[in-house]
Amino acid sequence: MRVRFAPSPTGALHIGGARTALFNWLLARHDDGELVLRIEDTDRERSTSENVQQILDALAWLEIDWDEGPVFQSARSERHREALEALLEGGSAYRSNAAAEDVKAYKQRHGAERGFRGEPEPSGAVRLHVPDTGATVVHDVIRGDTRFEHIHLDDPVIARGDGSVLYNFAVAIDDLDARITHVVRGEDHLSNTPKQLLVLEAAMAVGLGAGASLPLYAHLPLLHGPDGKKLSKRHGAASLEELREAGFLPAAVRNYLALLGWGSGDDTTVLSTQELVQRFTLEQVSRNPARFDEVKLRWLNGVYLREMASDELTRRMGEFLEHSDHADARQDPRFARAVAISQEKIHTLADFWPLASSLVDGLALDPRACERWLTEEGRSTLAEVRAVLAEAPGFDEVAVKGALEGVVRKREAKPRDVYQPLRVAISGGTVSPGIFESVALLGREETLRRIDSALAQA
Repeated sequence: MRVRFAPSPTGALHIGGARTALFNWLLARHDDGELVLRIEDTDRERSTSENVQQILDALAWLEIDWDEGPVFQSARSERHREALEALLEGGSAYRSNAAAEDVKAYKQRHGAERGFRGEPEPSGAVRLHVPDTGATVVHDVIRGDTRFEHIHLDDPVIARGDGSVLYNFAVAIDDLDARITHVVRGEDHLSNTPKQLLVLEAAMAVGLGAGASLPLYAHLPLLHGPDGKKLSKRHGAASLEELREAGFLPAAVRNYLALLGWGSGDDTTVLSTQELVQRFTLEQVSRNPARFDEVKLRWLNGVYLREMASDELTRRMGEFLEHSDHADARQDPRFARAVAISQEKIHTLADFWPLASSLVDGLALDPRACERWLTEEGRSTLAEVRAVLAEAPGFDEVAVKGALEGVVRKREAKPRDVYQPLRVAISGGTVSPGIFESVALLGREETLRRIDSALAQA
C-alpha cells in the first residue's frame, strides 16, 4: 500500500487537511504501507516557502511522519512535459484553440448535456480525448461506485498553450509515477477524479507507468461546524496552527480528528494513537459530513491533560509559554507546583496562565471582584482569615485547609463566603486553582502580605 498527502501551500494547514493527512497516515501505519508527502505548489503566485514550512511544522507538531518526500510538484515540470508529449504523440491528446465561447456554441448546437469535443489544431492548449461511449467509474471505498458517462464529459484542458500542465494532469502523472495505490482525500475532489482517471488510463495506454494499476479512491466527508454549515473561522479555530496556539495537545487533536467521520466500532472516545493505528480502516469511514466542535475537543483535551504526569505537564506548559510574554515564569520556583494544582481545572495549555498567573507573576485586583466580595462583611471575614493563617502551626495544604474550615464553622458561613474574599485577595479575581493549594503554594509571608494589601485597598 502506498498513499499520499498532497497539500497546496497556499495558506495554513486547515483542520480538514489535517484530518486527511491523519487518515492517510493511519491507513499507511495500519497496513504497513508507505506515506508520500507531495507539495502541490504549481500555483506559483500563492504558493510560498513560508506556507510550505508552516505545513511541515504543523505535521511535525501533530506527529505525523512520512516515508517519502516532501516531493515538490513544481520540480517535476520536465516529467510532466514528457508525459504530455507522449499523450500527444500517441493520439490521446490534441492541441486546440477552442475558447469558452467556442465550447458554449458547441453545446448550443449539440445540447447542454453533450460534452465538448474539439478539432485538432497545429497549436494551442492541449485537451485530452474523452471517448464518446462508455463511462468512467470511480470505485470509492467510502461512497461506493460513481459513474460518469463519457457523453457528458468535456474533453478537458490538461495543458496551456505554453506547455505548462494543469492540476488534474500533474496529479495523475505524479500518482502514477509514485505508484500510489490508494488516494484518500476530501469529497470536494470527487469531480476531479474522473478527469484524473482518464489521464491515468491514457498515460498507461501509451506505456507510461509500466506495471502500475489504477488507484483505489476514498473521498472523505466534508467537515461542518456545530451548526451543520461548512467549517470556517466563524466556528473557532480553522487551522492546525490555531489549535496549537490555543494550547491543544497533539495526541488529543489526533484522537479527535480521527473520530470525525470514522468510527472505531464501539462508543470509545478516548483512543491512544496506537489504538487508532490498530483499529483504523477506510470501510468504517462514514459518507455523512462530520461535525467539528471545538467544545468537544476542549473536553477531550482536558481528559488528556488530567491523565498526564505532573512533570510532563510542567514541561509541556513551559514549552507552550516559551514564545509568549510569560516565558520567564518557568524560572519561578513555584511554577511546577502552580501547574500541578491547576491540572484539574484546565482544558488547554492556554487556560493555565489566566487561571494561575497570580501565583507566579504577582496580581492586580479586579475592581468588580472587590466590589462583589470585599464588602464590609467580606473584609471582616478576610481579617479573621488573616489572623487564623498568621497563627496556624503549619502552612501546608492540610494545615491551611484546617485553618480555613475552622473559620467557616466559627462564622457559620457558607464556604464560598470565606474562600472567595481570600481568593480575591491572593489572586486578584474570583477564579484560581484550589484555594488551599494556592495559599500553601504562596506561603505564609506572601499570603499575609497580599491579604494586607487587599484590606488596605478595599
